Order: sequence, then structure tokens, then C-alpha cells
Amino acid sequence: MAGDSRRAVAKDIGILILRVGLGLMFAVQHGWDKITHPERWAGLGAAMGHIGIHFLPSFWGFMAAFSEFAGGICLVLGFLTRPMAGLIAFTMFIAATMHFAGGQGFSVAQTAIQDGILAVVLILTGAGRFSIDRRLFGGPRD
Repeated sequence: MAGDSRRAVAKDIGILILRVGLGLMFAVQHGWDKITHPERWAGLGAAMGHIGIHFLPSFWGFMAAFSEFAGGICLVLGFLTRPMAGLIAFTMFIAATMHFAGGQGFSVAQTAIQDGILAVVLILTGAGRFSIDRRLFGGPRD
């Protein structure tokens, strides 16, 4: 029983490290620059054209900036983890699609793909025990 408890704590610490690391990278490295430069939103949102969506590019650009900045902060806190990870995963799908459509290939798209995979992992695992989500919404007690 004690071994199961240690494994459960180790799993939740791993999820915490993933959430905080990925969240900080998105909020600071990717999102901050985008959210603070609304003049770039239309250009960002134009990437939706690669999946056939050509309307409201500024809205889609804002959503990309929001998902990276606010989503990153939410991952760090473990707040609304699954929906925010979903927004990030979708944003990374669009980013990877844009790189492939632009002829840049896998070597450029790989970061978006890797970040998207990590976001999907958080969709599947949730925030773990060390999170606001756990406090607000409960969850299994390990």
C-alpha cells in the first residue's frame, strides 16, 4: 500500500513539473509577446486559412495569443487545466499545419508538435493533486 501511495505522489509531482514547465514556456516565451501586440493578431489568425477558415483573422489571432498566455498561466496554477490544454493543443495543431503548408517541414514544425503532444497528455491526465482544479472540483483520492 505504501508503495502505491509513493507512486501516486510521484505521478502527481511529475504532472506538476510538466504543467509548470510547459505553462511558463507558453506564458512567457510564446504568449506574452503575442498578447501584448494586438496589431499582429490578424497575421497570426491568418494561419487558420490552412484549415479553410478565412474569416475573422484578428479574432483567431487573439485566441492563439490568449491560449498561449492565459492558457500557460492556467497550466502553472492547475486551473481549468483540461480546457486550457485543449486550446493549446489546437493552437499547436494550427502552428504545425502552418509550418508544413509553408514548406518548412518537420524540423521547424517539431516544436509545435511536441508542445501539442504535451498538451494532450495534460488533457488526458488532468492537473493532478497539486492544483486548483483538485481543490475546486475534487478528484480521486490517492
